[in-house]
Amino acid sequence: MILMQKNIAVIRGDGIGPEIVEQALLAFDKIGELYGHTFTYTDVDMGGIAIDKWGDPLPTDMLEKCVNADSVLLGAVGGPKWNDVPGDKRPEKGLLRLRAGMGVYSNNRPAKIWPQLADASPLKASIVAKGIDFIIVRELIGGIYFGSHTTEEVNGEKNAVDVLQYSESEIERIGRIGFETARKRSGKLCSVEKSNVLDSSRLWKAVMHRLSAEYPDVELSDMLVDNCAMQIVKDPSQFDVVVTENMFGDILSDEASMITGSIGMIPSSSLGASSNGLYEPIHGSAPDIAGMDMANPIGTILSAAMMLRFSFDMPAEADCIERAVSAVLDAGYRTADIYSDGCKKIGCAEMGQRILENMRKE
Repeated sequence: MILMQKNIAVIRGDGIGPEIVEQALLAFDKIGELYGHTFTYTDVDMGGIAIDKWGDPLPTDMLEKCVNADSVLLGAVGGPKWNDVPGDKRPEKGLLRLRAGMGVYSNNRPAKIWPQLADASPLKASIVAKGIDFIIVRELIGGIYFGSHTTEEVNGEKNAVDVLQYSESEIERIGRIGFETARKRSGKLCSVEKSNVLDSSRLWKAVMHRLSAEYPDVELSDMLVDNCAMQIVKDPSQFDVVVTENMFGDILSDEASMITGSIGMIPSSSLGASSNGLYEPIHGSAPDIAGMDMANPIGTILSAAMMLRFSFDMPAEADCIERAVSAVLDAGYRTADIYSDGCKKIGCAEMGQRILENMRKE
């Protein structure tokens, strides 16, 4: 086994961010102890805390720390405290600039139901029993979110325009991520677009079919985004890997997370051409429970496992964390968001500690 030294840029962020990130860092330290690796941490201000300290949701020197790190761990940013700041200074602008600055164009979000939490899914038991285990690969730094946005007065009334634009190369690079991900799983890839209406989607579909010739071992299918939204709740077992553009992926991945029972359980990774990725749970900053030891740290801890697997090439170490999470759920421990009668309700810090106690090298 090769012993590694990795520097992780740590964005604790706002709300519950510092609480959940702390538990993930303890998991990294435990992995270092078990496997002999060394993890160092560089703190980065981003979001509301950066606005308060620096007047900027992501100062340039903070972005440089992220770009120069081996990978980035993010808790959550934002909250009502910063709702009224100018649009270009909002916490979320820091996140968009971070993604663009790091060049992470592929957001990979798993939708997986843990068997211990099957009853928490809002779907019928008969649907859940068929299985929920797929990944949405979302293009992250193009499309309507990064197009021009203008509001001007036309004929006496305000007129707003948001530009949705994709080039062939942007579609191709995210398409390859989708095909490669499907190749590592069950070999099924569903490309989601709105080609019956949008030119950008017609180009998307054409590029995906051209790429398909390079991946004869992957079965490619097409689905319109509105139908996909329906199918995710009708029969999620039909999906393995879904690849789609930025806005569609934003919406569908949130929908997919809810059918698993709790957004507190879902990690995500954002990757580009290098191994330096951005890893974060999918939920928000939850300011209403910040500092109350009520947050669920599992999504953040599983994000740490994804970093080990996809950026640091440490699959055994990632498996160690995932086994520990499963063992704690098997033992009936639950944070408030996933609690049900008969389980043992615990707080954020204790959940992290229980996971540490179940981490063992195999």
